[in-house]
Amino acid sequence: MKAWTGWLMGVALLAGMTGSARIAAAATPDKLIHRDVLFGNPDRADVQLSPDGKHLSFLRSVNGVLNVWVGRTDDPSKAEPVTHDDYRGIRTHFWAHTNEHILYIQDKGGDENWHLYVVDLRSKKTRDLTPYDGVQARIQQVSGKHPDEVLVAVNNRDPRLHDIHRVNVVTGHSKLVQQNDGFVEYLTDDDMKVYFAVKFTKDGGSEIHRATGADSWSLFATVPHADSLTTSPIGLDESRKNLYMLDSRGRNTAALTLLNIESGESKVLAADPKADIAGVIAHPTKNIVQAVQSTYTRRRWQVLDRSIADDMQVLRAVADGDFNINSRTDDDRTWIVAYAMDTGPVRYYLYDRTTKAARFLFTNREQLEHVKLAKMHPQVIKSRDGLNIVCYCTLPAWSDPDGDGRPDEPQPMVLFVHGGPWARDHWGYHPYHQWLANRGYAVISVNYRGSTGFGKEFVNAGNSEWAGKMHDDLLDVVAWAKKNGVADSDRVAIMGGSYGGYATLVGLAFTPDVFTCGVDIVGPSNLVTLIEAIPPYWEPMLDLFAARVGDPRTPEGRAHLMARSPLTRADRIRKPLLIGQGANDPRVKQAESDQIVTAMQAKDIPVTYVLFPDEGHGFARPENKLAFNGVAEAFLAKHLGGRVEPLEDTSGSTITIPAGSDGIPGLPRSLRDGGRTD
Repeated sequence: MKAWTGWLMGVALLAGMTGSARIAAAATPDKLIHRDVLFGNPDRADVQLSPDGKHLSFLRSVNGVLNVWVGRTDDPSKAEPVTHDDYRGIRTHFWAHTNEHILYIQDKGGDENWHLYVVDLRSKKTRDLTPYDGVQARIQQVSGKHPDEVLVAVNNRDPRLHDIHRVNVVTGHSKLVQQNDGFVEYLTDDDMKVYFAVKFTKDGGSEIHRATGADSWSLFATVPHADSLTTSPIGLDESRKNLYMLDSRGRNTAALTLLNIESGESKVLAADPKADIAGVIAHPTKNIVQAVQSTYTRRRWQVLDRSIADDMQVLRAVADGDFNINSRTDDDRTWIVAYAMDTGPVRYYLYDRTTKAARFLFTNREQLEHVKLAKMHPQVIKSRDGLNIVCYCTLPAWSDPDGDGRPDEPQPMVLFVHGGPWARDHWGYHPYHQWLANRGYAVISVNYRGSTGFGKEFVNAGNSEWAGKMHDDLLDVVAWAKKNGVADSDRVAIMGGSYGGYATLVGLAFTPDVFTCGVDIVGPSNLVTLIEAIPPYWEPMLDLFAARVGDPRTPEGRAHLMARSPLTRADRIRKPLLIGQGANDPRVKQAESDQIVTAMQAKDIPVTYVLFPDEGHGFARPENKLAFNGVAEAFLAKHLGGRVEPLEDTSGSTITIPAGSDGIPGLPRSLRDGGRTD
C-alpha cells in the first residue's frame, strides 16, 4: 500500500581574485569535493528484498550505467548484474512475487514514454511487456496472490487515458481489464480488482467513484477544490469493507482515516497538527496500516499497530538520521531500512524482526564517508503575511565553526528552489546543498506557499500566485538571510529546476535588482504555452491546473497567465542567466527555453543556453549532469566568487551550448562554438 501518487586533485580558481579571496580570508576552506563524488552514479540505490527474503536487489553501475544487481541476502557482496542497460541507466525496479522475475521501467532519452521490462533470473532473458511506440506504462499492482501477474496502466488505446491491463510476467500475455473513460488514477487490490477511481472536476475538485460492475461506476465521495491536493484514497483494509484515506476535509492537515464503505462512517486513525500524513507503512500481506509518517521540519513516525512498536523503537536507536522502511518480506520477518543523514550517505540495514537486530549492509555513496560535509539546519521563517515557511540552510563548514547555523560573516548565497510546485524539500543529504556549500556558498531551500505537506491552507495559499505571493515568499527568505548575517547582500543567486527554473526566470525578470544571477533548469517561460503543450495523459488534470495556476481557455485566465510569464518581461532581465534544457522534455518542452533565449537575444541581453539532445525533464545521465553542473559552477564562480573545480573532460556527455558560451570561463575548446568537435 502506498499513498496516492497523482501523478536527482588540483584546485583552479577561474574567477581570479574576486570573491574567493574574501571567502578564504575568514577561515581555511575545506578540501574541494569532486563533482563526480556528489553527482556520479551511486554505489547502490533502490535496495529491495525478494518477497521470500532469499535475495536482495539494488541498482549499481555497470561500465558507468546503472543496472539491477541481485545477490543472496546472506551475502550481498556476491551480487551480480541481471540487466544490461548500456546508456541511460535504470532508475527504479520491483520484484514480481514469483521471486524469479525483476520488473523495471525505462524510457528513451527522457521522453517519459516508460516501457515495462521483465528479467527472468533463471534464463537471464529480458522481455518488453509493453512493446508499444509512443506509449507510457505505469505499474499499478503486484500481488502475492497472483505471483505470475501484474496490473499495468497503459495509454495505448487513447494517449490521454491509461487503461488497466493484466499482464503475465512469464508469458507476456496481456488482457484488458478496465477501459479508462476519463479517470486520472485507479485504486486496485491484491485480488487484481479495480475498486475505486478518481477524476478531477471543473472547479479543480475531485470525485471518487466506486466500481459497481464491469464497466459501471457510482459516485462515492466528492472532494472540494480546497481539499483536492490533500485528500485521496490509498488502500483497502483486509476485509475490503473499509477504505484507508488521507483526508483533509473538515480539518487543515491531511489525517489518516478509515472509512466504512457501506455506512460512510469515518474515523481518524492518525494526524499531525503541523503537517500532513504523507506516508504509511502497511503489513505486506494483510493490508493493515501499521505506522504513518509526517514531516514538518524532520520526519516523525506514529505507530498504530502494537505488533511493530518494539521494532520501531529499536530502529530509532540504530542511527541518528531519519529512517524509512524500504522493503519487507512477505512473512514480515526481514526489513530493509534506510537512514537519511545530512552529513553522510544513506545507510542501509537488514533488520531481523525475530532477533531485533539491525545489520549494516552498505551506504549508497562510499566516497562520501571520506569527505567533510556540512550540516543542514531547518529554519522556520515568517512570510510578510504571517505564514510559517519551512526552510533548510546549509553553510560552508568553515564559515560556521560552532555549528549554530549562522556564519561568522555573511556568505555569498544560492537560493535553491524546488520543483513541483506541488512538492516539498526535506532534511537530509542534498547533493546540491553539499556541492554549493563546499564551493563557498550559503544555500537555502524554501518550502514556499503551494508546497505540499503542510496542510491545505498552506498549499491553497499558492492558488493563482505563481510570480505573486509564491515569489514573495522567496524574497522574504532572502531578506531574512541578509538581516541575519547569512547572505552577503550583494551576492545572492537563484537556482532551481522545473518550477524552480520558472522561479529563477521570475526572479530575474520580475525583481531584476534582487538577484546577482540565476540558473534555470528546465523552467517554463510562458505559462500559456506550458499548459497548452502538456502531455496528452495530463489532459484529465487540466481543470486542476486551471483552478490552481490559471485557465488558458478563458480570456481572463489567459491574460492572468501571460501577466505571470517571465517571457513577457524578458526585456527587464539584466543579470546573468544560465539555462539548461533537455530536448526531449515532455513536460516543459524545449520551446519554453528557446523562446526566452530568442527574446533576450533580440534585445542583445546576454544569456548562456545549455541543451542536451538525449535528456528530458532534468538530466538523468551522470555524464550530462556532471557537465551541466561544471558549467553552472564556473558561471556561479564568475558572478558570486566561489571556488571552482575545472570542467575538463565532457567527452561522455552530449552537452551543447547553442548560445552564450563566452559567458562561461574555462570551457573546453569543443564547447565554445555551440556544439561538439570531439
